[in-house]
Amino acid sequence: MTPFGEMVRALRAQRGVTLKKMAHDLDLSPAYLSALEHGRRGRPGGVLIRRICTYFNIIWDDAEELERRANLSHPRVKIDTAGLSPKATELANRLASGIAALSDDKLARLLEELGN
Repeated sequence: MTPFGEMVRALRAQRGVTLKKMAHDLDLSPAYLSALEHGRRGRPGGVLIRRICTYFNIIWDDAEELERRANLSHPRVKIDTAGLSPKATELANRLASGIAALSDDKLARLLEELGN
């Protein structure tokens, strides 16, 4: 699940809306909406984010949070370390190879260290 998908799923749960109903109401396929939530599709574009905000009637901080999470939800990240220090390249490679083994607690600590 992506940060975007986590928030959309929470919004749906709070309002009692199924994925199928939301997809129908937004003229999307349920498979596409599910794929967005689970990171099997690229991050959503601005138009879809605004449609979702309108659908759930969210504004200001909540809308900005949904957009922030969408920006952090690209499922296949590329990190260009050209021109950076060798430590930056090592970190990127070690993170790429070891991220699946990190616990949620370790991930939370890393995000906190990065200024989540």
